[in-house]
Amino acid sequence: MKKQEKIFEVENITAKIKEAKALALAEYYQLTANQAVELRDKIKQAGGSLQVIKNTLLLRALKANNYPTDDLKIEGQNITLFCEKDEIAPLKVFKEFAKKTSLLPFKIGFLAGNVLSAEELNRLAAILPREQLQGKLVNLLANPTQRLASSLSWNLQKLVIALSKIKKDN
Repeated sequence: MKKQEKIFEVENITAKIKEAKALALAEYYQLTANQAVELRDKIKQAGGSLQVIKNTLLLRALKANNYPTDDLKIEGQNITLFCEKDEIAPLKVFKEFAKKTSLLPFKIGFLAGNVLSAEELNRLAAILPREQLQGKLVNLLANPTQRLASSLSWNLQKLVIALSKIKKDN
């Protein structure tokens, strides 16, 4: 790459990092072309994107976005996962694919200006999707009111039954 091309590429990566909600790096080797296409499609459906970026260009783009890069050593062949619409869904898809193929272990990630370890990325990927979490929250919030309503109506039903029995007896 010529110097001007590298500068332009760093600017593009910098903009992409700025727009992303989260970012993850994984080792990229022994992946077939068909597997790469399949993974890219799944990640795209989950609201993310994949890109192979030269390590030095990625470090420059991270530095331009004020990520702590002084102690970072990014080596080897890496693929970068950009989580654009949701922080968790693309990570989850990536982890499931990695588990299925026994490839693509996470190396490092970035979320809200913080550096995440591979272990932290795996824990994030294990979180339920946003829709399921929202459903559980709604269920938790609605459940006590449903129990209260049924308890109150049960007492009223008992009262109505008792009053109708008294009426029949008289």
